[in-house]
Amino acid sequence: MAQPQLKLETLNRDAAIAALRNELARRANGEMSICRLAAEKGIFCRGFHRFSEEELRQRYDWIARRPEVVTRGDIEEIADRWQLARQEVDGVPTACDVQQIEHDSCNGWSDFTNDELSRFMLEVAGRRVLVAG
Repeated sequence: MAQPQLKLETLNRDAAIAALRNELARRANGEMSICRLAAEKGIFCRGFHRFSEEELRQRYDWIARRPEVVTRGDIEEIADRWQLARQEVDGVPTACDVQQIEHDSCNGWSDFTNDELSRFMLEVAGRRVLVAG
């Protein structure tokens, strides 16, 4: 039996980001950054896992050069806590919002094209969306 087609919505970029922000923040539940959530679940941008170990060490060099930090897992754990702390300090709901301000590990929402946001909406929120504008 054929699967029913999902209705195609059109959203502007800001509305798509708001919907993704809400869904990802809900899933992370304040317990982890969406970078960690995306890495663990293999969704969205893939979070920390989108970077090779060398790239991760470069992006978080201030963590990686600490003597007690040995493994990639160590870097990810501290980076996750740092993202959550920056969310609190900056008063924003997600790590993508932090990176819109900080620009140290990525460029936050600016890293994504409208096509990528459309794909993420289907993957994360189950909504077939055309992101325009």
